[in-house]
Amino acid sequence: MKKFALLLIAMVGIATGVNAQSWKELSAFHHLMSNTFHPAENGDYKPLRDKADSLYMAAVTLQKSAIPADYKEKETKETLDKLVVDTKAIVDALKKATTSEPTLFSLINTAHDTFHKVVGECKKDSHDGHGHGSHDGHNH
Repeated sequence: MKKFALLLIAMVGIATGVNAQSWKELSAFHHLMSNTFHPAENGDYKPLRDKADSLYMAAVTLQKSAIPADYKEKETKETLDKLVVDTKAIVDALKKATTSEPTLFSLINTAHDTFHKVVGECKKDSHDGHGHGSHDGHNH
């Protein structure tokens, strides 16, 4: 049973695509991003409305965490700073009753693109020049 549990944990780690072996805060942020961005892509903004504060707090936690050695430190720090700004913009927009769904989608899409930069371009082993190296961290 123990071997099965370890195998299951390894499979979940592979399925998320995030190199979480050394950066649990990135994995936690990825989980929230997936659970808010993809429903919004399909026109369901309830998860984004419900979890925007958590997404922002996860971005802050990620920003404050130690950057693993396999990431470019300066570029990663700058991109994480932007991710915090991007997620805060979502929280601020949701405080306004007049914010439209296209505006919300634009904001979550910007945050999603910034997240992709962290897991792509900020990685030291990014190969293709477009920020999607062998561990782009976003398989779903």
